[in-house]
Amino acid sequence: MASVLVVEDDQFVRSALIRHLTDAAHTVRSVGTALEALREVAHFRFDVVILDLGLPDLDGSEALKMLRGITDVPVIIATARDDETEIVRLLNAGADDYLTKPFSVEHLSARMSAVLRRSRAAGGDAPPEVVLRVGGLSVDPLRRQAELDGVRLDLTRREFDLLAFLAARPGVVVPRKELLAEVWQQSYGDDQTIDVHLSWLRRKLGETAAQPRYLHTLRGVGVKLEPPGGGLPL
Repeated sequence: MASVLVVEDDQFVRSALIRHLTDAAHTVRSVGTALEALREVAHFRFDVVILDLGLPDLDGSEALKMLRGITDVPVIIATARDDETEIVRLLNAGADDYLTKPFSVEHLSARMSAVLRRSRAAGGDAPPEVVLRVGGLSVDPLRRQAELDGVRLDLTRREFDLLAFLAARPGVVVPRKELLAEVWQQSYGDDQTIDVHLSWLRRKLGETAAQPRYLHTLRGVGVKLEPPGGGLPL
């Protein structure tokens, strides 16, 4: 079973996809615009996104670019466009697979299964063996769970990756360039991407940039995570 986001503005196609995926025991949420899709991935964890290109507010290729700025969730493009150059461009831009309409539900299921196998295998390389603890914060990289003072944190995939990376280096100032390279797998990018995710993390940790508890930004240098009061175990 997987958590799936369907991004499709055609109500008939959308309903058919939801019905098929639900019958296959998947958990499904659906939206009809790119901006709604961005809000969904920012607030919920998904295993895969099925993305149409002909959306009413933004072209799907632009939506893919924006999705890749905030999440690495697997994306399957589902569209009537069959131009080979376009397919290659989108795969190089971060799509994990490409389906040309019309397609059968069996074809979609097979593609989804393959994408999910690759995604889960990649996430399983060299699993960490310990739970990371920083003050009242605990991060379990293997189970991809985080708690603050015993309360489970509802984090997106990228928020968790960022928190786990910093929690593995408590008290160490991590340069933004390193965060982009290690967490976003990008050699360059916009600092605003990091700032947005830090802002979301702070809100979920019950703090603000003006009154930080765990997350501290050193302007022009980087970011560090340490327990309130800065006391770290030797």
